[in-house]
Amino acid sequence: MSARAGTVRMYEYLLTIDGNESRARTQAETVVNHPTNATDIHATLLHVTTESDPTPIEEMPAITIAQDILADAGIGTDLMRIDGDPTTVILETAEEIDAERICIAGRKRSPTGKAVFGSVTQGIILSTTRPVLVCHTEEQ
Repeated sequence: MSARAGTVRMYEYLLTIDGNESRARTQAETVVNHPTNATDIHATLLHVTTESDPTPIEEMPAITIAQDILADAGIGTDLMRIDGDPTTVILETAEEIDAERICIAGRKRSPTGKAVFGSVTQGIILSTTRPVLVCHTEEQ
């Protein structure tokens, strides 16, 4: 959609929130500070689980932190919780919501960990044609 006068251009982010509060904060702040020409920005906060967790997604501290940061910046959010393989669920969800960007939080790794980089982050980067924002915190 072109950015003509009176035209609203929606820009959709997919944030993959893993439950870590520090990483969720960094992801939300990255989206808030990410330059875009869009006049309307929206974010879907996705939590992928491989085991049953009775906590409602709305009550997860990491989700609440990210949602509050985005709301303070005027960015609307939707929440999704899906059980399954993280890489598959993230890629399918990005396709379903037609995300312009996927925002994931990487983790610091030791030199050995970097050599054996069999992570969700790597799977996403190698399996999508969508731009991926990888942000990290100073924590290990």
